[in-house]
Amino acid sequence: MMTKIQETTLEINLPALQNNLSFLKSKIKPSTKFMAVVKAYAYGSDAEQLALFLEKLQVDYFAVAYTDEGIALRKAGVTKPILVLHPLPIHFPELIAYKLEPSLYNKYVFDAFLIASEKEKEYPVHLKFNTGLNRLGFSAEDISTLENHLINNENIKVASVFSHLGASEDLTEKAFTLQQITSFKEITNRLLSLLNYKPLLHILNTSGILNYADIAQFDMVRSGIGLYGFGNDARFKEDFKPVVALKSVISQIHSITPNQSIGYNKGHIAKTTMKTATIPLGHADGIGRHYGKGKGFLTVHGKKCPIIGNVCMDMLMIDVTNVACKEGDEVVVFGENPTASEFAATAGTISYEILTAISQRIRRKIVY
Repeated sequence: MMTKIQETTLEINLPALQNNLSFLKSKIKPSTKFMAVVKAYAYGSDAEQLALFLEKLQVDYFAVAYTDEGIALRKAGVTKPILVLHPLPIHFPELIAYKLEPSLYNKYVFDAFLIASEKEKEYPVHLKFNTGLNRLGFSAEDISTLENHLINNENIKVASVFSHLGASEDLTEKAFTLQQITSFKEITNRLLSLLNYKPLLHILNTSGILNYADIAQFDMVRSGIGLYGFGNDARFKEDFKPVVALKSVISQIHSITPNQSIGYNKGHIAKTTMKTATIPLGHADGIGRHYGKGKGFLTVHGKKCPIIGNVCMDMLMIDVTNVACKEGDEVVVFGENPTASEFAATAGTISYEILTAISQRIRRKIVY
């Protein structure tokens, strides 16, 4: 039985993480490698603890966004290969010192890494190609420019070639995704004809694993949001379990009379007698000002309580007029019901944003 919390807490459920990894792996061949994406503090949770747990579950690779994130994992004891998805040249010396593996996505970054790795021998790098997302990546036309460096340079070795799908969760955009996969196959066929070894190939993200594993799992797949319990599709809601639950407590209860205002800028004016509860959670914790004024709700004793007025930096207020509650009672922001995805939708955003915005000042509690 879960103990009652006494402060704002993010509970991190490791059995749920294991469930999600098992479900995703059930969609791919046993021989296909699995890359766990733990960037942005493992989507707002605890990257070090989750990576160490996932390492015990035998994931093959980790991915982070920036070099500092990879260094933190190394310092925590993570030994598996770590791909840095968006490295910047200024951090290449540290990246090499901690044996992190860079994604090289244009000539500027590629040339800078050749200089940084001039004392290395077959240092593992990953080549990213743009197949339609138009964010980062070499184009197919860049292959001829890369050819001499890849063939004649002994300082680096291509560990993988990859791309990123832009709409794999949207089956109405299937033609677009299939074109991306086709483009990736054409690019990798050209590259493989130049190399005397075979790097890993990967393009599938979480939604790609769920929708396109039959045609494009290649040598490895990557998952971020799926590991944390979201499949971007209602079809998979029962298969995933939310890894994190954000909970808080009631700090103070107010009895409000008609025409009294609540919060900054008189964000809410009471029309009738009502009861409000102040919660120690605000936009400094990731619950932004786009919540409030009727957008979003917290749950007290199983009942939905609308967020009222403007969300403050460290506090927000909810309407508990119809709930029997007292100061110190537990309040659920999101978890299993509502999920982070459902909570985010009440303010017109997505689970990724609400999860990754959770402040590091909030206490983390690992649930085994």
